Amino acid sequence: MLNFIEELKWRGMLHQSMPGVEEVLSAGKCVGYIGFDPTAPSLTIGNYVQLMLLSMFQRAGHQPIVLMGGATGRIGDPSGKDKERELKSYEELDANLAFQVEQMKKFLNFETGDNRALLVNNYDFYKDMNVLDFLRNVGKTLTVNYMQSKDSVKKRINVEEGGEGMSFTEFSYQLLQGYDFQCLYDRYNCIIQMGGSDQWGNITSGTEFIRRNVGGKAYAITTPLLTKYDGTKFGKSEQGNIWLDPKMTSPYRFYQFWINSADADLPKYFRYFSMKSREEIEALEAEYAGNPNQLKKILAEELTRRIHSDEDFESAFEVTSIVFAKGDRSMLEKIRPAQFEEIAESIGIRLSRQILSEGVGIVQLLAAEGAQVFSSNSEARKAIINNAVSLNKSKVNNHELMVTAADLIHDRYMFIENGKTKKIVLDFS
Repeated sequence: MLNFIEELKWRGMLHQSMPGVEEVLSAGKCVGYIGFDPTAPSLTIGNYVQLMLLSMFQRAGHQPIVLMGGATGRIGDPSGKDKERELKSYEELDANLAFQVEQMKKFLNFETGDNRALLVNNYDFYKDMNVLDFLRNVGKTLTVNYMQSKDSVKKRINVEEGGEGMSFTEFSYQLLQGYDFQCLYDRYNCIIQMGGSDQWGNITSGTEFIRRNVGGKAYAITTPLLTKYDGTKFGKSEQGNIWLDPKMTSPYRFYQFWINSADADLPKYFRYFSMKSREEIEALEAEYAGNPNQLKKILAEELTRRIHSDEDFESAFEVTSIVFAKGDRSMLEKIRPAQFEEIAESIGIRLSRQILSEGVGIVQLLAAEGAQVFSSNSEARKAIINNAVSLNKSKVNNHELMVTAADLIHDRYMFIENGKTKKIVLDFS
């Protein structure tokens, strides 16, 4: 069975923890939770870091609680935000919550065992509470001075240092999260709250609630915020966030995200997201020390199978093999229309079909406004003369070539290659 803290340490996933938490975890089964606010229509790969945390917590014999923010989502967490959130409608938040709950059921055991995961909605803590009860029983717990000392608040209210101020609504978020912890402590004997490092202030507010209001002892654990080697936020790409919903990020693009990750990020990604043991990961790193691309393929396969399905991985792998292999048009025709649509989502550029109505020169097509393949006709012509351009897997050796609708794959797509690495799908839908 896993030692939870030791597992976090070797994976690089332990940022801060309160004194005594390791001893408490070693003494027997503990109950711990992480909160998720349903402010987005799907979970993201960033949320999955916290789901990995809960999964490891459960595999270490402890009982995880997923706390859905049916109430806190209506307020908006100011942590990590430099300006006020735009509030979502209740209908949108409720729909998001229901969808995210279904996603989470795939990654945690909610069904069997004495440490099966529990699902709680914090809206239940507040739905029967009026404003006077809240101010008297919750608002009285922490002083304004204490709340202002938290980084998530301090940065926003210090106008002289560029802060934009903070509404009472977002200022009260800290009280809600603190009271959440107290409710879980009372109802489920939950003594540990976990989250990203930006949640430390909110989490320790909860330990204060438990200490002051019920005389109990609770603990905090946080993970580092996951960033890329260049300091940019993890999970962001040129096309937006990496979602766990295949309708928002296709399995092909999900697979390609890991395949195309930077070599410098690979050790961190493996430790955060692989379910393999320390011995397995270190053995793979030693075996493929000079071949990071093979490690990326191993991680991409593991995650695509787990987040999506075996079938989705097989499809993504098949398409990737065709896209990057040498061949001819017949290879591209083997890609099903639905698969081609996934490729276009990832590397596609949409153009008007009218361009092809009377045929268009290959140079003019590749330099057309919106095509973004080349910035000018002369640049496109030079690339063709240098034998760098392929159309539907065939080298273009004539810069006066005319392109028509007959060149479309599935009456919609053209596959353009510029050199060995740049691949673009022109989508004439």
